Amino acid sequence: MNKHISPKMNRRAFVIGSATLGAGLAIGLDIPFGGPAVVRAADGSPEINAWVVIRPDDTVVIRIARSEMGQGSLTGLAQLVVEELECDWTKVTTEFPSPGQNVARKRVWGDFSTGGSRGIRTSHDYVRKGGATARMMLIQAAANDWKVPASECTAANSVITHTPSGRTTTYGKVAEVAAKLTPPADVKLKDPKDWRLIGKGVKRLDTPDKVTGTTVYGIDVKLPGMLNAAIKDCPVTGGKLKSYDEAKIAGMKGVKKVVKVGDSAVAVVADTFWHAKSALDALPIVWDEGENAKVSSASIAKWLAEGLDNGPAYVGNSNGDAKAALTGAAKTIEATYNYPYQNHATLEPMNATALYTADKCEVWCGTQNGEAAFAAALEASELPADKCDVNKLLLGGGFGRRGQTDYVRQAVLIAKQMPGTPIKLLWTREEDMTHGRYHPITQCKLTAGFDADNNLTAFHMRISGQSILASLRPDALVNGMDPATFAGLNAKGDAPFGYSVPNLLIEHSMRNPHIIPGFWRGVNVNQNAIYVECFMDELAHAAGQDPLEFRRKLMKDHPKHLAVLEAVAEKVGWGTPPPQGIYRGLAHFASYGSYVAAAAEISVTDGTKIKVHRIVAATDPGYAVNPAQIERQIAGSFVYGLSGLFYGGCTVKDGAIEQTNFDTYDSMRIAAMPKVESIVMPSGGFWGGVGEPTIGVAGPAVLNAYFAATGKRIRSVPLRDQSITFA
Repeated sequence: MNKHISPKMNRRAFVIGSATLGAGLAIGLDIPFGGPAVVRAADGSPEINAWVVIRPDDTVVIRIARSEMGQGSLTGLAQLVVEELECDWTKVTTEFPSPGQNVARKRVWGDFSTGGSRGIRTSHDYVRKGGATARMMLIQAAANDWKVPASECTAANSVITHTPSGRTTTYGKVAEVAAKLTPPADVKLKDPKDWRLIGKGVKRLDTPDKVTGTTVYGIDVKLPGMLNAAIKDCPVTGGKLKSYDEAKIAGMKGVKKVVKVGDSAVAVVADTFWHAKSALDALPIVWDEGENAKVSSASIAKWLAEGLDNGPAYVGNSNGDAKAALTGAAKTIEATYNYPYQNHATLEPMNATALYTADKCEVWCGTQNGEAAFAAALEASELPADKCDVNKLLLGGGFGRRGQTDYVRQAVLIAKQMPGTPIKLLWTREEDMTHGRYHPITQCKLTAGFDADNNLTAFHMRISGQSILASLRPDALVNGMDPATFAGLNAKGDAPFGYSVPNLLIEHSMRNPHIIPGFWRGVNVNQNAIYVECFMDELAHAAGQDPLEFRRKLMKDHPKHLAVLEAVAEKVGWGTPPPQGIYRGLAHFASYGSYVAAAAEISVTDGTKIKVHRIVAATDPGYAVNPAQIERQIAGSFVYGLSGLFYGGCTVKDGAIEQTNFDTYDSMRIAAMPKVESIVMPSGGFWGGVGEPTIGVAGPAVLNAYFAATGKRIRSVPLRDQSITFA
């Protein structure tokens, strides 16, 4: 990629600085946009600044620091840069800088972490400034050549025009000179009303290569002399590798080496993956599974249930005195819900290729956090930062799983035992699903109180269950509390509670089983939306009120929540009777800085077969960079959310996850996909996410419609456990 001088960096200092391994680095961010010395891309083309490389033929290369895993951030981020750059969109291409380059250049590209629907919303400002800075430098270069004031020049579609004389030149012709200029100190961004590319549903830049099969994912990497590795880790988290009998597979075809990986895993290296896997399957292994082998789904459920009534709890949101108000209420309603472990089950299993020598460690992989993968490579290789790097590739699915770096660490540890030989580590599907980082398991008790006029006066919500941050980012806990648990339940911020209740108490009894939790797409929004929106539906019916009208009364102080809810209600025709045999359900929520709502239309056969005919979904992300892509994300969200609702759910037996392949962990099929009608309604003034928010409203909208159809409340996920499936 870029030619640059790599400063020495102490490995331990970097690893400590990036210890969160899933959330970017907690060090300063300095973003220079250019300078007198020309930095060149691999093909020799000048870099105008870190974000923009321009070739002589006017091709514009936009650097993308975030990861692309199908969500479209690559195209959206390019749109942001190009909007300010004013270049020819048809000549735009992209590339990923490496995290090693980022660290060597004082993090010029900023945060590499891609999760929490924040790829665009937390980088829009500085990437747009990158485009604007490059445009100003290109104009200045042309003006200098013409010996005219830059203020007399304009740029559009990669062409610079001197307005008084009509002279023109192209970006490619002045790029070399522009790259040598000192960047301007004062960079002004466009007013949103003047945007021409942002807000347009342009075609994705990564689609053609995917269609033609030229896209290289981590699983596709091929290097000269490369060998393949298969691995088995102790199936019980916290267990150890006790012993293995290498002699039993010594003569098997293609086997090169058997290696211990850390304290809990063993890998076989062979000429092909199949030979490595076959030998590993034949290898006698003895595990020390430890005390965690005594844990089951039943024991976890019992422990969590105890937390609904007893023990300390962290308060995430409160006002008034909910407990006193409940005691004096004219009527109280109570319900208990639960939400299970869920597996990411990415189509591409975890994999990484590593090449280690005493002087260099290089990794090729798909990752949601290039800098975290880089930190893992540093730690495992024990080499300094200037001797390591990670080559980022497109991901065959991430959903939060590839924010973790266990597979990168394993690949490097294996490669260290065979210096000079590239090693591709590929997890089997069984390994991938046994060693996931699972959606946290929780239970929730909700209690509400009404006065004599059926006004909601008290709302108490107590969640008992797992904290993601306690496991993956303990430094992010706030006085022991996990703020992530309260997604969509906060008093303010980018995931606020959408109702005003005189007496409110929302709390979390933290109980962490040994199964490692992870950031599963949508994360805590998924269960919190079900808990709140299904219970609100229960309260509406208990009060004898229409579910929409009941919510409206509580949402007067929450106009953005109310706007998306009313948008879906109007489009679905909530105020008119549905067709014969069709039943409707509503839900809304706020998360990741966006406001979303859904209205589902379903039919039910025999009480157990649900046909989801139609879902209307509204999203207010503040600004909509690519509305067409947002619509696709909304539709994809319902695939993910409905799959989790109907089929998701991992159970624990003898300390290990039981669902190890798609025969026991299913996904919805195309035939079950409803018609999705998206309403993208950006209100401006803020930047919200789009990849995750609508997942949360899929479940409650369908569950509320199911109650309308059958009169039965479902408070436990997945529906397969209730013998309910897609029709």
